[in-house]
Amino acid sequence: MKDLAIIGSGPGGYVAAIRAAQLGMAVTIIEEQDTLGGICLNWGCIPSKALLRNAEVLRLIQEADRFGVETGQVRADFGAAISRSRDVVSKLVNGVAFLMRKNGVEVIRGRGRLVSEQTIEIQPSGQTVAASQVVIATGARPKLLPGLAPDGRSTYTYREALELRQLPRSCAIVGGGAIGAEFAYVYSSYGVPVTIIEALPRLLPQEDEEVSKEVTRQFERRGIGIKVGSLIGKAERGGVGWQLSLESGDMVEAEMVLTATGVQANVEDLGLEELGVVVERGVVKVDDHLRTNIPGVFAIGDVTGPPLLAHAASAEGVIAVETAAGREVAPLDKDLVPRCTYCQPQVASTGLTEQQAKDRGFQVRTGKFPFSASGKAIAMGDTTGFVKTVVDSATGRLLGTHAVGSEVTELLPEMVMAAWSGVRADQFEALVHAHPTLSEALKEAALAADGQAIHI
Repeated sequence: MKDLAIIGSGPGGYVAAIRAAQLGMAVTIIEEQDTLGGICLNWGCIPSKALLRNAEVLRLIQEADRFGVETGQVRADFGAAISRSRDVVSKLVNGVAFLMRKNGVEVIRGRGRLVSEQTIEIQPSGQTVAASQVVIATGARPKLLPGLAPDGRSTYTYREALELRQLPRSCAIVGGGAIGAEFAYVYSSYGVPVTIIEALPRLLPQEDEEVSKEVTRQFERRGIGIKVGSLIGKAERGGVGWQLSLESGDMVEAEMVLTATGVQANVEDLGLEELGVVVERGVVKVDDHLRTNIPGVFAIGDVTGPPLLAHAASAEGVIAVETAAGREVAPLDKDLVPRCTYCQPQVASTGLTEQQAKDRGFQVRTGKFPFSASGKAIAMGDTTGFVKTVVDSATGRLLGTHAVGSEVTELLPEMVMAAWSGVRADQFEALVHAHPTLSEALKEAALAADGQAIHI
């Protein structure tokens, strides 16, 4: 009998397997797909970031004259960009396979299904695996919209779009979250007319309102159409491809529709109902240490619901395994899980938004520092955006930090560390930041909450 069996090899599952092996456990990981790494590595986070990098390079070349560089006529091959993204994925998939071998983790191909608390049956082989404890890490899949299911011709989810080598003549993206914003940036960079349709009142609705407004402003400057507060009343084929009638009365026509309206957890056919594992609102119910109601059965990542982020799944994998090993481990503070959107301008945030802090009863003050006053941003030639801090007026503690601008996702470690360690805004005065760096904006935004910013 194995000490631990894990169903699913995404960023939650494979990280859990490695940590378990490090703790001396005998581990088996069960993966239905041909490759390890899950959706994130194969069809999500990694290939999309490779495409975004291609789009950024193209934009930079197109604007090279601002830097005194003459390029002549530029031709962009989107098919080559897709090929590069798949090469990146292949390299990392091979890396995960190497890590499994290095750590002595047994990998079994097939679909795992619990037939008891300690037994997993694998299809189609019929093989069974016995393990003292089990981690469910089956992730989630794109949510489909009625009438707009992917057809391989003109309607796609992000999964299918990441294989599409031919650019559409026009694209309507249904969903204005991180996935929708990133695809909008990629396609528009290659000259595709794009319209984003978002049911909620603003783009990137989970982010701070000021950040959302800035991204909207920059997208509109780039010619990306944005329809917020808009539900699709009717979707019909016709004209250039699709005619989407919005309940607002607007009509959006596009050759291709990409749906990016969220995901649903992969809870089907896992034996959960028969075993008595509680599933609520389509996700596995767990406690703060990722334990289900069945002793010895854990669940991590997207299958348990928000935050639907690879790095959250990895952190949960470690917590689950440490708990399974009988160790004391702190639960995940979901408020402090960093959030990233990798379009340009990038969005990075951790902690509470201004509105969330007010809704929880905090009296808040905010500080904001624009990159137009940052020496590094000016030298880079991109002064879009700002850093914003949300501070508890009573204690001076940072409740949240939000940034929008070029490469701001690289500022997240300090943002998270400051919130995690309970740093007060005024304590940033003593923190010396290298000059010139974008990180100086963090210090200035924290001090701005007390009216003490130096460079504005």
